[in-house]
Amino acid sequence: MSQHKNKIYNKRKKEKHPWLPVVLTLGGMLLIFGAFLYAANQSGKPKAAIEVTGSPSLRVDQEKVDLGNVKLGQTVTASFQLTNVGDQTLRFSEAPYIEVMEGC
Repeated sequence: MSQHKNKIYNKRKKEKHPWLPVVLTLGGMLLIFGAFLYAANQSGKPKAAIEVTGSPSLRVDQEKVDLGNVKLGQTVTASFQLTNVGDQTLRFSEAPYIEVMEGC
């Protein structure tokens, strides 16, 4: 009797799952299709509200950065965010010009 049970167990163990490759393939295709739709949807959305039409336009989150008194040789950092609020693509043809002004 136990030999009969072993034969049944071994037979089930050897059976293949024909649906497994199909499920994995369809799942992979669904993931790729979803990623494609997400990327296509994100590329057309503006990151900020359009304020200027017909040209690019930069908006700065802060116009002045006050670093206070800085000792000679001391390194300081400042950060600010630039946003294109125009409806055209902003391209730099040369390195942007930055002016550093001393105290006011």
